[in-house]
Amino acid sequence: MTTHAELRYTSADLEAMPDDGKRYEIIDGELHVSKQPNWHHQLVCTRVARFLSEWDDQAGLGVANGAPGLIFADDDDVAPDVVWISIERLATALAPDGKLHAAPELVVEVLSPGSSNERRDREAKLKLYSRRGVQEYWIADWQRQQVGVYRRENAVLRLVQTLLPGDEITSPLLPGFHCLIDRFFSLRGEG
Repeated sequence: MTTHAELRYTSADLEAMPDDGKRYEIIDGELHVSKQPNWHHQLVCTRVARFLSEWDDQAGLGVANGAPGLIFADDDDVAPDVVWISIERLATALAPDGKLHAAPELVVEVLSPGSSNERRDREAKLKLYSRRGVQEYWIADWQRQQVGVYRRENAVLRLVQTLLPGDEITSPLLPGFHCLIDRFFSLRGEG
């Protein structure tokens, strides 16, 4: 009886993917393809990165960035929507290829429409970020205007709160950071 090894994608396979506006990511050797993000998705990404950056301009503890390449291993190669990484961790995580090769402290994913996209962010990426040492994971849902906050407890990312309009988001990773989540979703960032 002959068995065939399961096809596992690697970072080399990502390099061969077409430059067609789609996002190609690998999680545990499985290829995930998503369409180019829409206006609402990108607006929330921009808002979250902006508010994190404005806080960090004062705090000086790290840096927020949008959609950086994050390569944990040859078969775990993703592009989170927004990350915040401390200066100390950045010094060792940023490789000469311009990509992160270790977990940032905070990862933010903004849900794209569609059940497969939602499943990827809520299940596959949650497991990946949990396994790889991310300290906090925010899942922003622009359609429902809510943010799920996951924090590392006993070596696993666990949902600690779901924030709704009118709620303020804070984090023990980001001393002094606070923002009404309404600001993530509003056209002008007001709220």
